[in-house]
Amino acid sequence: MEKKLQPLCKQVEERQEELVSLVQQLVRFQTPSPPARNTEEAQQFIEQFLQDMDFETDVWDVYPGDPNVVGTWKGVDPEKHQSLIINGHMDVAEVDKENETWKYGPFEPVAVDGRLYGRGTADMKGGLAGALFAVKLLQEQGISLPGDLIFQSVIGEEVGEAGTLECCKRGYSADLAVVVDTSDLNIQGQGGVITGWITVKSPQTYHDATRRNMIHAGGGVKGASAIEKMTKIIEGLQELEKHWAVTKSYPGFPAGMNTINPAVIEGGRHAAFVADECRLWITVHFYPDEDHDTVAKEVEDHIRRVADADLWLRENPPLFEWGGLSMIEDRGEIFPSLDIEESGKGTKVLQTAHQDIFGEKAPISMSPTVTDGGWLGDAGIPTLIYGPGDLQNAHAVNESVSIDQLVQFTKVMMSLIYNWCSTEREED
Repeated sequence: MEKKLQPLCKQVEERQEELVSLVQQLVRFQTPSPPARNTEEAQQFIEQFLQDMDFETDVWDVYPGDPNVVGTWKGVDPEKHQSLIINGHMDVAEVDKENETWKYGPFEPVAVDGRLYGRGTADMKGGLAGALFAVKLLQEQGISLPGDLIFQSVIGEEVGEAGTLECCKRGYSADLAVVVDTSDLNIQGQGGVITGWITVKSPQTYHDATRRNMIHAGGGVKGASAIEKMTKIIEGLQELEKHWAVTKSYPGFPAGMNTINPAVIEGGRHAAFVADECRLWITVHFYPDEDHDTVAKEVEDHIRRVADADLWLRENPPLFEWGGLSMIEDRGEIFPSLDIEESGKGTKVLQTAHQDIFGEKAPISMSPTVTDGGWLGDAGIPTLIYGPGDLQNAHAVNESVSIDQLVQFTKVMMSLIYNWCSTEREED
């Protein structure tokens, strides 16, 4: 570790209460999503925090009441040195106060026995606060960075609203991005997720008294229940899921992680009608070496073959709608996958920063869930997921994070920021 960083690491320990207090401040902002549209006050806090450190800030509404905040600490020699994005989301998982039993108030954070309790402590206001505190200590020491540091506090991750995608669309890029989301201080990539709607629709609507004419030989009505036909679609999805489980794999994932979940079904008018429409909402998980468009096409091709084997579905084929930018606004989402290069320059620098603090390299693994890291990777930015907290606490009642892990994470971030932004770019 650089000598100038050693006293700063000691300061993190000595000023642990200040770090914890910063996390608590963020947790007290009630930003659950759903319902969302509630991050403005919290994001104003982040904006002011960054401005107090002389960051140039950019704030814009992704949705009314839900703005993104991006701060840039300009490097002194950005043309020759590497730039870094630190990314995290301000929204947290929803809270059901009527049916969940919290030992402490979800938005009244409490430190007990070495852990900090409250909604968002693990996912992921702890990561945001640790990264902010790391920058603050670097600046207090009078350290300047040769390369640019870009800090992104985004909205919408919990419901697929892709605040990070909006940062990419706005032109923000860097030589490396680190998403400080829940990874238990593993360096991670991730699979991807896409949701879709499959619709089965009859061209005619029938009274339920005509059902006999549909199912009886010679009944004369070539009709069908859309709900019953959807059961064939579901069976087809199960067949494809099992096929994927034995034909696809990826290092770091247990077999069968690429799943197809029939999550929601809607259909029918009422009991006096034969169901003339049925809609199925599915969630498809795929591996880091796959993309959502190709996976969606695989699902469509398989289900069309299923439909071709059914006389009615052959003439009334299922319809497909994929993705979306909000689970709230249009009931759809995409999270691109994120493959990581274990021998990549960014991975090595982060591993070294971790080793400086822990005496060993950070484990490299694959997250079983998804983060905004996929959007950064999709934009061509080498991206890593690395943050405090574990998935057993993310979204959980009595969510908590280890205070010691927060402290160690903050030290790692100081080392990463300083070393990466001090690294000269290689000549093309």
